[in-house]
Amino acid sequence: MARPQSAIAATGLRKAYGEHLVLDGVDLDVAEGTIFALLGPNGAGKTTVVHILSTLIGADAGEIRVAGNDPARAPDAVRAAIGVTGQFSAVDNLLTGEENLILMADLHHLRRLEGRRRASDLLERFDLVDAATKTAATYSGGMRRRLDLAMGLVGDPRIVFLDEPTTAWTRAAGARCGRSSATSRPAASPSS
Repeated sequence: MARPQSAIAATGLRKAYGEHLVLDGVDLDVAEGTIFALLGPNGAGKTTVVHILSTLIGADAGEIRVAGNDPARAPDAVRAAIGVTGQFSAVDNLLTGEENLILMADLHHLRRLEGRRRASDLLERFDLVDAATKTAATYSGGMRRRLDLAMGLVGDPRIVFLDEPTTAWTRAAGARCGRSSATSRPAASPSS
């Protein structure tokens, strides 16, 4: 049986900040349809890898493909294929949960009806329906994390990057996220 196409492939990935070498020859090959965890101690470069793969910063060296595209040469194509939930929340406290999701739908250029349907679906999947019309400032830490994760799935990404995914996480939230990504598209998730 043929191996699935790579969702993420990196060879010889290097990154330094001045004299401080952060990544020194990292190789990754993550097949489409798999879940991948990048584990290591604090300061090991996990977030730097996620930032490079999600086009937030450039690598100093190495060959990289995300969803078949080089992040340095085709960043827009990479961004169109990924969802990112960083280690710090992207939730706007002044908006309701529903408004945060609709804002993401608008940023993804979803049609109005599709954006509202997607927001409604994600509010249900992440058990946020009862809080949908409350401002995010009133959410508990776990609710804010679930909303942040849902926001990363609005665009129905092929690849999902979760940096520090277990911050304010519960077992029930993990089960809901797994169901959400399983009914969406397969995800590869470098995480810390």
